[in-house]
Amino acid sequence: MNTSAQKPRILQAIEALHRADPEQAVAILNDELRLGDATGARWMSASKLAANIGEIDIAIESARRYSRTPPVSLERLLYYWGELATHGRVDAAQAEVARMPADVRDHPAVLHFQGTITGQEGDFERAIDFYRRALAKSPLLPQSWFALAMIKKFTPGDADLDAMDQHRAAIAAGGAPAIYARFLYGLGKAWQDCGEIDKAFACYSEGAALRQAEEKFDLGAVAGLVDRLITDFTPERMRQLKPPRHTSDRAIFVNGLPRSGTTLVEQIIASHSQVSDGGEIGLLRPALLPTGDFSFAGALRYQERDGSDDPWGDIGRRYERMLDMRFGSGGRIIDKTLVHSHFMGLLLHALPGSNVIWMRRNPEDVALSCFRNFFTDSLPWSWSLTDIAEFFRIEDRLFAHWSTQFPDRILVVPYEEMAADPGAWIPRILNHVGLPPEPQVFESHKTQRRVRTASLQQVRAPISTARIGLSKQFDKQMQAFRDVYYR
Repeated sequence: MNTSAQKPRILQAIEALHRADPEQAVAILNDELRLGDATGARWMSASKLAANIGEIDIAIESARRYSRTPPVSLERLLYYWGELATHGRVDAAQAEVARMPADVRDHPAVLHFQGTITGQEGDFERAIDFYRRALAKSPLLPQSWFALAMIKKFTPGDADLDAMDQHRAAIAAGGAPAIYARFLYGLGKAWQDCGEIDKAFACYSEGAALRQAEEKFDLGAVAGLVDRLITDFTPERMRQLKPPRHTSDRAIFVNGLPRSGTTLVEQIIASHSQVSDGGEIGLLRPALLPTGDFSFAGALRYQERDGSDDPWGDIGRRYERMLDMRFGSGGRIIDKTLVHSHFMGLLLHALPGSNVIWMRRNPEDVALSCFRNFFTDSLPWSWSLTDIAEFFRIEDRLFAHWSTQFPDRILVVPYEEMAADPGAWIPRILNHVGLPPEPQVFESHKTQRRVRTASLQQVRAPISTARIGLSKQFDKQMQAFRDVYYR
């Protein structure tokens, strides 16, 4: 008896992934779309699985079916709209909202959703209006307070700050720790705007402690991974990998620690007429799934068992097919997904036509910015200044390794130098990725595009040195970072 055939197709797809066979997993998910029921709660699982392996079209269609599953709920609709927006179908998401009855459009959660996508487009006044409308209906919404705090400048005596402080106890009592933590990061930002550094740091620390209680940073695991990368990915060993014949340069990679200036460089390059879009798109990892564990040994196993005469070209084509699903087939794309440093060897091998911009910035400024930002992705190292220091030391080792090994393909850009003299650095950046200078890239803050990171406000302002040295505001608190990082 073939017991595997009796298993739900989603479980079969997961088993295929465990065998490092993403193509089989995709085929199984497509069978589910073709043969499965039109509705059902399982479609959320299918959507999440498809998104994790870069199959955006399957993820969106699965989310749509989940949203249509009786009893239809606002929660399910919001999940679908969120998937549309996450994968670049913002117009479709807005059209879905517009078709809703007025009472649904005026629901606080829907108003918050509209504020989020409007803010990402740079229309901060309209986004603030959406958040205020949501909070007027439901003043204990921690997400909306956080979002409002991120896009407005607070001043002493601010009514919004008073309201946040007033609602703090009720929000703490009524929500999950991670939700309350998000509120605390917003409150900390408000206090920092007002110059209340000790109050701000206390809020950041309390929020970070709540997140740290749910997930600890595994320093040993990360350090061990980096040890293996540095040991295994040497020029001599990498010559064992078959050279790819697919050499497209469509992808432009921008790497660096979070808050090191990567979004600014993304905005500059995205202002070019030959570049379509970009972001933290997260598609390289799914493209490398055939390697199993993304290690050098996994890479060798993949090319040994693969029947293709161009295994690494297949990886490159797989990645670019995912780019097509996300962005369409025209124009070059910027990929600034976090921790590509952990995949850099395979990235530069599988995509020989692509080059990398690697941002470097004063570590104390980056550390403070990481500590005070609520990352929607789970970054356990960012919830403690000492863990941040340990993680930065590890990433410094990777930077030294990759930049030494691939000096012609990695352009190192010091943030402070670029901010002080963008007229000198922007042409160097464009030349490194094969783009001629154009006037608009020198005024990239005028480019209208969606920005999904915490830097969405900064990239709307002209390039300046104003954000250099901000960690000095927290000089006393930063000693914990310095004690570990500079030891």
